[in-house]
Amino acid sequence: MDTIVIYSAHSSNRLEYVANWLLKEQMHLNYRITSDEAEVSNLPFFISYGKQFSNGVSIPDGGLLFQQGITRQEPQTGLWNDVPVLFPTDEEGFSLSFDLFSSVFYLLSRYEEYYPYPADQHGRYPASASIIYRKGWLQRPIVDECLAKFRKLLLAADPGISLPAPHFSYQPTYDVDMAYSHLHKGFTRIFGAYMRALLKGDVRQISERTQVLKYKQKDPYDSFRWLRQLHKEYDCKPLYFVLAAERTTKYDKNIHPQHPAMMRVIRNLVRDGALGIHPSYYSDQGDALDREKKLLEQVGGDRTWVSRQHYIRVKTPDTYYALLKHGIKDDYTMGYGSHLGFRAGTGNSFLWYDLQHETTTALRIHPFCFMDTTAHFEAKLSVADSFTKLEAMSKLLEKTGSTLITIFHNFSLGTASEWKGWRQAYEHFLMEKSKL
Repeated sequence: MDTIVIYSAHSSNRLEYVANWLLKEQMHLNYRITSDEAEVSNLPFFISYGKQFSNGVSIPDGGLLFQQGITRQEPQTGLWNDVPVLFPTDEEGFSLSFDLFSSVFYLLSRYEEYYPYPADQHGRYPASASIIYRKGWLQRPIVDECLAKFRKLLLAADPGISLPAPHFSYQPTYDVDMAYSHLHKGFTRIFGAYMRALLKGDVRQISERTQVLKYKQKDPYDSFRWLRQLHKEYDCKPLYFVLAAERTTKYDKNIHPQHPAMMRVIRNLVRDGALGIHPSYYSDQGDALDREKKLLEQVGGDRTWVSRQHYIRVKTPDTYYALLKHGIKDDYTMGYGSHLGFRAGTGNSFLWYDLQHETTTALRIHPFCFMDTTAHFEAKLSVADSFTKLEAMSKLLEKTGSTLITIFHNFSLGTASEWKGWRQAYEHFLMEKSKL
């Protein structure tokens, strides 16, 4: 890899974090930071942060990277080459009209999520509190768009620099919250379901449940074999996140992972793709996460390193501390359960930066931008409109050479009447992505 020099009068863990992600991870460049003006004055090319030089690409310094602790920021916003940006400057002479480094750090660190905020009904940080939501940019990967423009700027400033072209990739992921709609629920839950259907006069539901329980009809949530065939046909490796709650609650309605039927499901998922833990709604209480993880590992037959929180319940930084404590290396919860889009402004993965201790951690964050239940229940979109939104975000990620991660559930891709059309639309989408 080529090595690029960054001039900065000061250095910090925050600056190194941004440089590592921006230059090493995304552009495959080595770098070193210097504060020696005499040294850079003789270089044919370098990046200058906070000071203008005639022989370098200069970026204004908004100050965020050299602060300590968390103080409320109110970043100004603007446009740079038609891309929305944070921390713009009116000062002329810089190669960029905004502080790219502070913008990246603010969004990737989820700085704003450390402020007090009005939590939603599930205790989550609301999308409405985010600056990119308030500005109407949530469905644009603005960090990736800035990165693509910055790549072109570097190539124009130094044609000799070697910058490998970024490649788009697609990672399908699935949450297995409820493997079955009717089967394997136990007498009490089945009887209760019949009673609720009777009180509603839902004859169709009663008939369907009876046919499934007599094994005369397939359970409408059972899409697992179909998914295995789909992944084989389009040569993709899925990620499955399995809810392994030990008890049934209002929000945790899975079959116990040690139930024979659920054990068969889990072991078949392992043959199809990679397995991750889907920590339960109450996994933040006591040692629940530890017990759930061990249960899943026992059934799945291997250690579990990846995770996604049930109901997308993340409390920064507490959730991440818990995941690190339990050996999780990769988390796939970066997104909103209530809104489609890019919570951190990117589709690319990044290491979580711990603002409370001002250090880069070993936990890698993988953002998603689309979840079926969000489109269906929260946004109340039709099948066609849901996939139109998904395709629009996918095109932006393809253009910037970023990563698309989607969340679907086995029940949305089954045969349940309320999800009519989703199965076919998803197969078409997966087929199109496999061509890229």
